[in-house]
Amino acid sequence: MGIPVAPSIADALKTVPAPAPGPIIDRRVVKITALALGIGVAAALIAQALMRLIWLVTGLAFHGTLSLHPQTPLEHTLGLWVLLVPVVGGIIVGFMARYGSRAIRGHGIPEAMEQIIVNESRIPPRLTFLKPLSSAIAIGTGGPFGAEGPIIATGGALGSLVGQLLRTTAMERKTLLAAGAAAGMSATFGAPVSAVLLAIELLLFEYRARSIIPVALASAAAAGVRLSFEGEGAVFAMPDLQQPTGAALSLYILTGAVLGLVSVLVTRAVYAVEDAFERLPIHWMWWPALGGLAVGLVGYFQPRTLGVGYSNISDILSGNLAITTIAGLAVWKFVSWSIALGSGTSGGTLAPLFTIGGALGGLLGLLMQRLLPGAEVDPRIAALVGMAAIFAGASRAMLASVVFAFETTLQPLGLLPLLGGCAASYLISSLLMRHTIMTEKIARRGVRVPSDYEADFLDRVFVRDIAAKELVTLRASQSVGEVRQWIASHAPGSTHQGYPVLDDEGVLHSVVTRRDLLDPSTPPQRILGELARRFPVVVYDDRTLRDAADHMIRHGIGRLPVIEQRSGKLVGIVTRSDLLGAHRQRLAHNTEPQRHLSLRSLIVSGTRETRRPDADRA
Repeated sequence: MGIPVAPSIADALKTVPAPAPGPIIDRRVVKITALALGIGVAAALIAQALMRLIWLVTGLAFHGTLSLHPQTPLEHTLGLWVLLVPVVGGIIVGFMARYGSRAIRGHGIPEAMEQIIVNESRIPPRLTFLKPLSSAIAIGTGGPFGAEGPIIATGGALGSLVGQLLRTTAMERKTLLAAGAAAGMSATFGAPVSAVLLAIELLLFEYRARSIIPVALASAAAAGVRLSFEGEGAVFAMPDLQQPTGAALSLYILTGAVLGLVSVLVTRAVYAVEDAFERLPIHWMWWPALGGLAVGLVGYFQPRTLGVGYSNISDILSGNLAITTIAGLAVWKFVSWSIALGSGTSGGTLAPLFTIGGALGGLLGLLMQRLLPGAEVDPRIAALVGMAAIFAGASRAMLASVVFAFETTLQPLGLLPLLGGCAASYLISSLLMRHTIMTEKIARRGVRVPSDYEADFLDRVFVRDIAAKELVTLRASQSVGEVRQWIASHAPGSTHQGYPVLDDEGVLHSVVTRRDLLDPSTPPQRILGELARRFPVVVYDDRTLRDAADHMIRHGIGRLPVIEQRSGKLVGIVTRSDLLGAHRQRLAHNTEPQRHLSLRSLIVSGTRETRRPDADRA
């Protein structure tokens, strides 16, 4: 039995839409999706332009040529002069950072994460061209970075710029930013699925149809543009792999765990170098030049550490390098990259991490192959696992790491070792490190980055399951003074903060609050029916607590009468305290271990189920 509502309230309820099942996709989502497609194509074209700009700078810096064709710092003839090339690049980047935008420093993804969290996805427009230009100079002059980080950052800046030029919400700008970032990664590596997963794990902090559809289509569009320029084939080509044995699989998982430990050490080392630069008695504008000196010095002895080094990854995965070369590449690439990145220059982290992880994984694979020949360990699979596992541990983007390694090599038989190795790395990293290589910097600035994405608990509980059913109501004909005396008596129900008001026929008329009743400016002779200025904001009983909470925030109230959807009658009331109380169940699920079965009860129940019917009769 519910309480009828006044005709004015009943008429108003007719304009309130009934709950709609499933995700809501409206015209706004279609519009954002169309914009994301355009951003995806534009980001892919920018990626192609940036790669050619890097080749142009590389040719000028190391070979004295003007060419937009692929070039690397290898086989240069500069001799000792190679020490100065990264220094000059660092000086230029330092000037650009000081007089252009300090935000060009770093590898791009943490900066995009910070803008999403603290600035409603509003990235300064100048970064759209300053970031790729500074990165091209830093990488083209020998910086040991990948081009993917700057391209991801540039695509994100482009999406943010579009969102700022048009009338969009903060959530829509975040979607456009993530779409541009995913498109940048997809255009660089031809890995559209892992690009979407990376956007989910590091940028969106959610999985909703309203955001995932635009991001996925932007990533697919960027991959299509890349195909028209680069053609088909694996980015990191390697010989076909064989199905791993059970023993080998366990060793690949162990390899992932070891690389998880390495990812923790690498992350701490990078930020230790950054802290060391912070203590230098010179302006930060000159730090990239000092980092460039270290890059040039390492590059003089180990030329493979210069530049993006994507060919190094392919050679490691294919087993084309000698053990000494792989070991030297792992050590000196890490030294060069960590110093350069800590100096605050512009460049990406994915390619260096893949190189270091692939090299260490390959070395572990060779070691296990010699120590345990019966396990049939393939060093190439171990290198593949190492490449993905170190990034999974350093960034905690586990699924993106697994799928990325598959998409860039097109080796389906590597998926199982990748899944086990990346999960083991994720476990070790989570146990030993609070923040990641992506979040440590912004965490130091007081920014909290979401790490667990779970369904909103309030969105899983219906109003009818939590609302108070035993209503304490007042009569519209009562005076304020009469109600005040009742409150002063401390009678049952007199401590509530809000009361439904019924007319003489028992129909819901309005709602009054305790504050209104006890307001000294309200005369005690006043009738409750005159105290209410408008009919109350209500909520249907089959809406969720998330709907109720949104109602309360939108209207600035602390309680809602609950109306039964079928009959339109008042059946309860829900308050802010009820919303908080609903979280007790969530806390209990997460923190209170319970045993529901014992071994003895399990055996007894199993015996009863298998007993013959005639045995029971006997």
